[in-house]
Amino acid sequence: MYRLLSLLVLFPVSAFAAGDLPTLGGIPVEFILFALTLLGVALFHNATLYVALTGLATISLYKIIVTGFKTGLGVAGFAGHLGHEWVTLANLFCLLTGFALLARHFEKSHVPVVLPKFLPDDWKGGFVLLVMVFVISSFLDNIAAALIGGAMAHQLFKAKVHIGFLAAIVAASNAGGSGSVVGDTTTTMMWIDGISPAAVLHAYVAAGVALLITAYFAAKQQHAYSPMIKHAHANTHVDWGRIFIVFLMLAFAIVTNVTINIKFPVLADSFPFIGAAVWVAIILTIPVRRHDWELLPDAVKGSVFLLSLVTCASMMPVEALPAASWQSALTLGFVSAVFDNIPLTALALRQGGFDWGFLAYAVGFGGSLLWFGSSAGVALSSMFPEAKSAAQWLKHGWHVTLAYVVGFFFMLAVLGWHPQAPHKAVVAPVVGEAVAH
Repeated sequence: MYRLLSLLVLFPVSAFAAGDLPTLGGIPVEFILFALTLLGVALFHNATLYVALTGLATISLYKIIVTGFKTGLGVAGFAGHLGHEWVTLANLFCLLTGFALLARHFEKSHVPVVLPKFLPDDWKGGFVLLVMVFVISSFLDNIAAALIGGAMAHQLFKAKVHIGFLAAIVAASNAGGSGSVVGDTTTTMMWIDGISPAAVLHAYVAAGVALLITAYFAAKQQHAYSPMIKHAHANTHVDWGRIFIVFLMLAFAIVTNVTINIKFPVLADSFPFIGAAVWVAIILTIPVRRHDWELLPDAVKGSVFLLSLVTCASMMPVEALPAASWQSALTLGFVSAVFDNIPLTALALRQGGFDWGFLAYAVGFGGSLLWFGSSAGVALSSMFPEAKSAAQWLKHGWHVTLAYVVGFFFMLAVLGWHPQAPHKAVVAPVVGEAVAH
């Protein structure tokens, strides 16, 4: 093994010329390996981390031995590639782990317990609950919003929650996060990558329409299945100390990102300022309330899983993908129902040229079409195991698919497709390398 690594470093293989990349059925081998990794994640839910790491190792070795990277050939090229991507990966890691603590503070603030007091008693109560999930997800991670919505539904409906309503909770959380750079990991990735928060905001045009459709039908389903029963919670009070922590963490992230991108853009790719700002806020608020540090091991595990897929996506030959268009964005929404939307977003960011509001809506809301299509769906299904049936999810959550399509074409008709030029310069290939990827 030592001799093999030495040879790879000293005598890397020659790069393939553009158009001569190894393919199977006309598809570059990298995409096939990536698709197999995502398929493994979809099929083996109890071993997703190991599947992702195996896929990362396989694709990395293939690139090192066979095709090389834009930053060079062999192990040196791989190191150069990681050196180019490390800021994005570090920012994501810090945000994902930090937001796990943020979500727990919001949950313990008692706001989710107090909110049901303001719900109507009939089917409109379920409708308003889904709107609340949508709003919560706009400033809180969509996974946390889905879990909060599930916890409220469990309490309000005597633990008898219809699968169609569970699908709607996931859809509402993903819709709420689609237009906010702090509401979904996919939009946060866009923000970190240099996409303006304003560039994804119009996703709410489609998300709002989709929410109205799925919330109406799901609330009717739930009311017929198990009507709402509310409890007073007269002695429950909001913990404003925890709300302060949530606000400070979000404020640090937003202000830091805006400051760096506007006033010091040359520094944006040199250090993970956004992620570091979140953890500075965490450290500063230690005296205010105890952070649930015991959440970190699972948060780190989940973050490593997602970052493995993002790193795989960063090594794909994106020039071999179809041109960015509203048709490809619509298709990515359906694909994200089967494959995790994090790596799909990473691919789109590397390719560039999308209308980012459309893409944010597509990969965000599209993941709601199946229970394992988004992290919010996987998380909620751990609370309600009966939701872990693709057939039942499609049968009873049919309104989510309808809402996705109607919302997308409503936004297309009202706003039109306005793609942006690639927002980041492409890394120049090394001398003598002509690989198109």
